Amino acid sequence: MNLESVDWETIPWTPVRDGVERKAFSGDGATVALNRLMPGHEPRPHSHPHEQIAYILAGRIRFVVGGEEKLLGPGSVLRIPSNVEHWGEVVGDEPVLNLDVFTPRRSEYA
Repeated sequence: MNLESVDWETIPWTPVRDGVERKAFSGDGATVALNRLMPGHEPRPHSHPHEQIAYILAGRIRFVVGGEEKLLGPGSVLRIPSNVEHWGEVVGDEPVLNLDVFTPRRSEYA
């Protein structure tokens, strides 16, 4: 067995686009991604074959998933089914920090 661990502080933020940064860690079957979204970032509707679970650590975000809106704040958890169009938009002046779990693993985040 190869036990792998990481300290989030040692993983650099990777720019995704203006106002969005990400850190990620993957195992064999799942990926965990820490995202930082800044107020005023451009939301981009998208879908992917991965199921996604989003846990909001800080800030407030309006998620639109399959046309249904949810306003989430710290401590909120949201499940996004695979292949369903979704996006998020920061609400207010505080950056959003959210932790996503994807299954299966997202190799493009490695």
